Amino acid sequence: MTTTTATLAVTGIHKSFGSHHVLKGISMTAQKGDVISILGASGSGKSTFLRCINLLETPDQGSVCLDGETLEMRQRKDGRMEPVHRKQVERMRSQLAMVFQNFNLWSHMTVLQNLIEGPMRVQKRPRTECVEEAEALLQRVGLFERRDYYPAHLSGGQQQRVAIARALAMRPQVMLFDEPTSALDPELVGEVLKVMRSLAEEGRTMLVVTHEMGFARNVSNRVVFMHQGLVDVEGAPADVFGAHSSERFRQFNSGHQERAAA
Repeated sequence: MTTTTATLAVTGIHKSFGSHHVLKGISMTAQKGDVISILGASGSGKSTFLRCINLLETPDQGSVCLDGETLEMRQRKDGRMEPVHRKQVERMRSQLAMVFQNFNLWSHMTVLQNLIEGPMRVQKRPRTECVEEAEALLQRVGLFERRDYYPAHLSGGQQQRVAIARALAMRPQVMLFDEPTSALDPELVGEVLKVMRSLAEEGRTMLVVTHEMGFARNVSNRVVFMHQGLVDVEGAPADVFGAHSSERFRQFNSGHQERAAA
């Protein structure tokens, strides 16, 4: 019997900020091609969990393993944890592309410059290769004609599509989305979800913190519902959204349906 190494394996993640224990032992495994939607009320720890995976926050406890490589950690004199090797952090982070809710584009760079900066500086790839790939990605997200624009001259939906293209330009193994549509006007949400749906269809490995229930139900192959720093329920969308889900999730989903109908 052969075993397949998970693309991403996160085990027993704890994270506190002062006396506030945000994550209380979260574990999650993603195989290649998994699309995992992470749901939960504000304050449940969803975004902190993604930031721990992407090493923007250092977990207090637990492990992050990417394609068989585990991040090496050590305890400091003050009791907090820190990575042992900065180069390992940089290498792993370059394979964990994150798309933020507020776009985080570099305002002083054009759309094209935003896409080529990471591959050139971090991955040391030739400029001509980076430009060619960036232009192809902008074609894909429907923004090739705006490659010389600055972010301030784009709509929110366009900026988020640029952010997705920028993440793809790093050729990541896993894409992390932190509520990618929450900062958008309602009429712009669809254009971003369309791009994300196409990524799922081509087999991208994606972890998506979202309040878009339609995406979670219809695009994901797994749904995780977090509550107060713990995984309350997880499974296939049909099971999580079905009659045998947890009472907490049913209340959460009912609240979303009421707000959508209002």
